Amino acid sequence: MTKHVKIALNVSRDIPFSQLVLSQANVRRVKAGVSIDTLAADIARRGLLQSLSVRPQHDVEGNETGLFEVPAGGRRFRALQQLVKGKRMVKTQPVPCIVRDDAEVSAEEDSLAENTHREALHPLDQFRAMQQLVQGGTDIETVAATFMVTPAVVKQRLKLASVSPRLHDIYADDGMSLEQLMAFSVSEDHARQEQVWELLQTSYNKQPYFIRAKLTEDAVRASDKRVLFVGLEAYLTAGGYVLRDLFETDDGGWLQDVALLDRLVAEKLQTEAARIGEEGWKWIAVAVDFVYGYDHDLRELQSIQPDLTEEDEAKLASLRAEADTLEDEWAGGGDVPEKIEARVTAIDEEIAGLVSRPLIYDPAEVARAGVFVSVDVDGSLYIERGFVRPEDEAVDQEQTADGDIGDCDVGRSDEPDNAEPQRTVIGIGGTAIKEASTAEDDEQEDLLKPLPDRLMTELTTHRTLALRDAVAAHPTVAFAAVLHAFVLETFYRYTQVESCMEVSIRGGSLSVHAPGLNDSPSAQAIEKRHDAWKERLPDDAEQLWDALIAFDGDDQAALFAHCASFGINAVWEPGNRYNDGRVSLHKIERRIANSHIVARAADLDMVAAGWSAGVDNYLGRVTKVRIMAAIDEAKGSEVASRIAAMKKGDMAKEAARLLEGSGWLAEPLRTPAAVGTDGEALDSIGAVPAIDSDAGIHDPSELEEEPLAIAAE
Repeated sequence: MTKHVKIALNVSRDIPFSQLVLSQANVRRVKAGVSIDTLAADIARRGLLQSLSVRPQHDVEGNETGLFEVPAGGRRFRALQQLVKGKRMVKTQPVPCIVRDDAEVSAEEDSLAENTHREALHPLDQFRAMQQLVQGGTDIETVAATFMVTPAVVKQRLKLASVSPRLHDIYADDGMSLEQLMAFSVSEDHARQEQVWELLQTSYNKQPYFIRAKLTEDAVRASDKRVLFVGLEAYLTAGGYVLRDLFETDDGGWLQDVALLDRLVAEKLQTEAARIGEEGWKWIAVAVDFVYGYDHDLRELQSIQPDLTEEDEAKLASLRAEADTLEDEWAGGGDVPEKIEARVTAIDEEIAGLVSRPLIYDPAEVARAGVFVSVDVDGSLYIERGFVRPEDEAVDQEQTADGDIGDCDVGRSDEPDNAEPQRTVIGIGGTAIKEASTAEDDEQEDLLKPLPDRLMTELTTHRTLALRDAVAAHPTVAFAAVLHAFVLETFYRYTQVESCMEVSIRGGSLSVHAPGLNDSPSAQAIEKRHDAWKERLPDDAEQLWDALIAFDGDDQAALFAHCASFGINAVWEPGNRYNDGRVSLHKIERRIANSHIVARAADLDMVAAGWSAGVDNYLGRVTKVRIMAAIDEAKGSEVASRIAAMKKGDMAKEAARLLEGSGWLAEPLRTPAAVGTDGEALDSIGAVPAIDSDAGIHDPSELEEEPLAIAAE
């Protein structure tokens, strides 16, 4: 039976600092972690929390010199040395030391063991420790100063400490990543956090952005137009609460009390509607948004732009002259002073106020017309004046003896001279409330009552079916009808002419996705072609059909292609912009796959279209690894290795220079080659690697400071 020998711990002594010297046996050579300055400041505040490990120094004959070498604790020794030099500690200050004199174990082994067997504090323990300090009464600024971090970092760690304890346990057991834990901190509802975690177990998407999207789907972003309309300050003053994401750009956070926000929006819209109602309108419909086609069956009033007075014209000329002077003075002059920018903004607002003067309407028409009041995308009030409902049209008829309708004086008011001013009816939610009809109105309605809606629907359904059959037998008419609908939508957006063809070009503006598009060769070519067609088309949409029929087949085909091109959408968009990220992402992937087919058929060449890799449009927005990969692919590994040691900004600039004229394209711009049934490429167009939809499309935001850096001795 093996007999265990009892161990004896090393002796602890207080040794004056003047008797300590740094040993050459210390294995730590590389500087890492907390700096000596930071450690010295921490020791000055808290004292030395860990003793030094020392060994008696011997001379060449083996006799003790009275000094002690420090093989383990060199950083602490240097910090104490700095405090002595700064006269914050005397040389004779006793220092707690563990004295070792073991001939069988070297000083190098002591140093290695101390640094090897030390385990860093788990991030979760740090989060909780800071939380306990703050809960104990220590303010955030003091905690930040204590641990040599910024208050923002302390707030981040407190946010992480506030996540559900159940999720903390999962994180501690390596069941989730730190990035996922950060995403869960966007909500303060522990039950909802745990519910989303359970959802992730059956979801293919476990990315942090998906977690944030799920936790905030019932909240309203601070960038929402409703918030911009009422103002965030008004919401907070009314008792609202905003949840912030301390780890990602959140556009101002998420408003939690949606009911309060909607009430504030409704109250402000009501106030604005009441003000507009003083202009004499019959009705005002109020809504944050109106449904598509809300004004299709209404007649829009004609208005007159009032002439500028001599005083206004003089003021306008003066403002424009001042604006030109400022522009000439500061054009290309670098940073423009704030007061100059403020003045330019004020000039623009004054000019807009003079140019965009209220339109003038016929008072008799105003009395039967209404206004739509809503909220524009930028949060401003959006007012559309002058719409007449069919039931409000003026019908001043003189009945003949046999019931014939005589002349109709549309412009004459139905109200007697001594009639009281009508009261504007304000409808909420987009509905203009109708005034109660009189018995006389009811009688008039009986005389002019149209066919029942159900009958009209049945009859027109029969006609529609027959028309489909007739058009199918005439391909040229079918082509012309689709072309007519396309041209109406492309060139005559605001006409009252409608097409019976239910086809549309749904492609929206692309400028919201990427800056600088208007200056690209593709945009200029499209604009030039569009203007050329506009010159050939009639100004009046009523004459469009005859004009299209007069075109020959080639012109019709060219115009058809031009209009159809506006419907193309091959844009990749983040899945969290959709209610169902999984289905939508699959749909987007299929859409982009189809765009490759169209691109091959149309001989798309992105190099010829003018794209080349630059700092702003690609290289400055991806990681160094991707920059190196681009150079490796375009120029070879030897060239790529030359820029490997550069800083990110310099690397991006040099890469842009190297890639200039190379024809290299970022992966999302490439068109893969068509693949046959045998798996072989059918042609060589764009024979490049397939696009990784998760790589390089969007870069995660980086924290200004490492959130887990721990100030420790």
